[in-house]
Amino acid sequence: MKFMTTTNQASLDASMTNPTVGQKSLVVVGATGMVGGYAIRFALDNPAVNSVTSIGRKKLGISHPKLKEVLHQNFADGSALSDVLSGQDGAVFCLGTYTGSVSDAELHRITVDYTVEFSRVLSGSSPGAAFSFLSGNGADPTGRSRLAFARYKGEAENAVLAAGFPHVYLFRPAYIYPVEPRNEPNFSYRLLRTVYPVLRVLFPNQVIRADDLARAMVDLVLRQTHERQGLILENRDIRAMVESHVPLGNRLT
Repeated sequence: MKFMTTTNQASLDASMTNPTVGQKSLVVVGATGMVGGYAIRFALDNPAVNSVTSIGRKKLGISHPKLKEVLHQNFADGSALSDVLSGQDGAVFCLGTYTGSVSDAELHRITVDYTVEFSRVLSGSSPGAAFSFLSGNGADPTGRSRLAFARYKGEAENAVLAAGFPHVYLFRPAYIYPVEPRNEPNFSYRLLRTVYPVLRVLFPNQVIRADDLARAMVDLVLRQTHERQGLILENRDIRAMVESHVPLGNRLT
């Protein structure tokens, strides 16, 4: 697999301008979360998508002719999903949790083990699928970071890349602005939400809207390129993609 960062803007441009061929079947994991919730809505509204399979532990509470919901409780064992994942053209994987909200062991289980297992089953059922993975700013695939979140996200990235998918997109957002009101997980997130208008002006490459991030993940996984590749998209790259290639007139607010 060819592997690059999107600092090489020409590579990103080629990925985004190449038209989607035919209608696609997508699977979204973690659609009850902030980013996953937008991803499922964008996937359902996209005319290039024929069907959307949502895999999660809870019902979404929405109805759509394209939507198929699959409730799955044990993400440590995805064997039961093999038939569901057959014939998928792409996956948008947004399953995750916040640092400090669970124990270190649970953080590793959710961040790494669940990603490894889902990648294993998906690659066995749909080896040609494209994969958009919600990683995080500072993800360290070398495993040398002192931050558990960075090490675990890096380990998960390595697992997705090793699964053999022809197209892998690793999204590394910094602060994700929720857009819609919600109960913030901790004080730090409450503070960041309050100062977001200032951060957006002074440090635009350190923030991204949740809906913009989700749309980028869906749009990119729908594109087809002629060669196998993996792309790392840092926060600045996601913003550049949104501003240059995504029609924001239809952006969810």
